[in-house]
Amino acid sequence: MEAFLHQVLAGLATGGIYASLALALVMIYQATHLVNFAQGELAMFATYFAWSLINAGMPYWPAFLLTVVFAFLLGVLIERIIIRPVENAPVLAVVVVFIALLVILNSVTGWIFSYTIKTFPSPFPAEPIFGQYMSAHEAGAIGVTLVVLLLLYAFFRFTPLGLAMRAAAQNPDSARLVGIRVGWMLALGWGLAAAIGSVAGMMVAPIVFLDPNMMGGVLLYAFAAALVGGIDNPAGAVFGGFLVGVLENVLGAFVIGNELKLAVALVLIIGVLVVRPSGFFGKVFVARV
Repeated sequence: MEAFLHQVLAGLATGGIYASLALALVMIYQATHLVNFAQGELAMFATYFAWSLINAGMPYWPAFLLTVVFAFLLGVLIERIIIRPVENAPVLAVVVVFIALLVILNSVTGWIFSYTIKTFPSPFPAEPIFGQYMSAHEAGAIGVTLVVLLLLYAFFRFTPLGLAMRAAAQNPDSARLVGIRVGWMLALGWGLAAAIGSVAGMMVAPIVFLDPNMMGGVLLYAFAAALVGGIDNPAGAVFGGFLVGVLENVLGAFVIGNELKLAVALVLIIGVLVVRPSGFFGKVFVARV
C-alpha cells in the first residue's frame, strides 16, 4: 500500500508538469487549430536560458522569473516573425513549419550548449516530506503548477486583456468587429504558451536532467493529456495531465514495467482518438448534412 501511495503522489507531481505543457498545447490549438510540435523544444530552450543565468551566479527565483519573461518574448517573436506569414497557408505547410522549429531549436541548443547531460538545480530542499511518499521537489512542482494555473484562470476570467484573448481565439471574426486586434491577441497567446512551457521545463529538468532531447517524452505525455481532457478545453487538459501522470507511474510500477511506460501515452492517444476524439471535456460538434 505504501508503494502504491508513493507512486500516486509522484504521479501527481509529474502530472502537474504534464498539465502545464498540455495547457500550452491547448492555448496554441485554440488559436490555430493545430498542435505545436515545437512546444517541448521551446520549453527546453528556455530551461537552458535559466541554467545559464543560475550558472552565472543569479539566485534561482530571479532566474526563474526572468526565464518566464524571456520565454514569453520568444513566443511572441516566433508568432510575429514565423507563424504569422503562414497563418493562411495549407495545414500541411504549417505543420512542416512547427516540425522545422522543433529541429532548429534542438540543433541550436546542442550547438550552443553541447549535448552533454547537465544537472539542473531544484529550489526545494533535498529532504523528503510526507515521510517517504513524496520528495520536496515533487511537492514543490505541484505547488508551482497550481499557482500558475490559478494565475492563468484569474487572468482569463477577470481581466479585459484575458477576455479579449479568449474572444479572439474562439471567434476571430466577431472579435475584429468589436475592435479587438486579433493578430496581437494570438501573439500574446503564443507568448503565454511559451511562458507556461518554460515553467514545465524548469520543473522537470531536476528530475530528467538537462539535455536538448529532454522534452521529447514529456511532450508526448502532455499531448496525451490534452487529448484525454479535450484539446480545446484548458481545464480538461489540466485534468488529463494529472490523470496521465498517475497512470504512467502506477502502470509502470505494477503492471507493465518502467521499460514500457512511454507506451502508456501512445495507447491513451490512440484510444482517445478512436473512442472519443473530443476527449472527456472537449466540445462535440454535430453538423447536419
